[in-house]
Amino acid sequence: MRNIRLAVEYDGTAYCGWQWQKNGLSIQQVMEEAIGRITGEKIRVIGSGRTDSGVHALCQVANFRTNSSLAERNLLLGINSLLPPDIAVRELEEADADFHARFSVKSKVYLYQICNRPVRPVKERRYAWFIWVPLDVEKMREALTVFQGSHDFTSFCSTHTDSSDHVRTIIASTLEKDAGEMITISIEADGFLRYMVRTIVGVLVSAGLGKCTNEEVRGILEARDRRRAKLTAPPQGLFLKQVNY
Repeated sequence: MRNIRLAVEYDGTAYCGWQWQKNGLSIQQVMEEAIGRITGEKIRVIGSGRTDSGVHALCQVANFRTNSSLAERNLLLGINSLLPPDIAVRELEEADADFHARFSVKSKVYLYQICNRPVRPVKERRYAWFIWVPLDVEKMREALTVFQGSHDFTSFCSTHTDSSDHVRTIIASTLEKDAGEMITISIEADGFLRYMVRTIVGVLVSAGLGKCTNEEVRGILEARDRRRAKLTAPPQGLFLKQVNY
């Protein structure tokens, strides 16, 4: 049996997230149905992780197993021909038998975009959080350094997370603002908890509005209490950018 590795790009606006849901259309469901039609098999697609409703991916990595003898290029073209315009398989290759899109991950990179200007965006409205009040980028950048390294992120994850271990290591992070007044926050970590990036961004925005200091950010982190981090950024600004193995 072949183990096929995929790099998938998608606009998550119309979906209930990556994972199958009873009451909504998921990206995983669309992928499995398309691949199943090409291979003539019942297919299970495994993603590197779950993205929530409205969250996008520039490179979600996934794998599936198949007995199909179709060439890689034919699989790629066939699958893409059956996918909707907001989902695309960018790359497809045969992987080692032991490759697992989720359990083989070493780190992931997420991006979050904030459009910070007086007038709301039209083109970027589905891909950024619009905040018209001016944000202090330097204060946000300073607050971001608080999260560097290994910490218990209980204050920054959903109370319904599947993981009992909330310790994660942030390997690298940046915050930049371009001439178009788009703030881009990049965070690489060895793993992420549900809502972790969006809650971190919410606290950074509070810092940028002058509502909390670095010491207060540190206090929220050390409290291990989800109620302390009150603001969670909306999903549309979040992108899974890269998965490292």
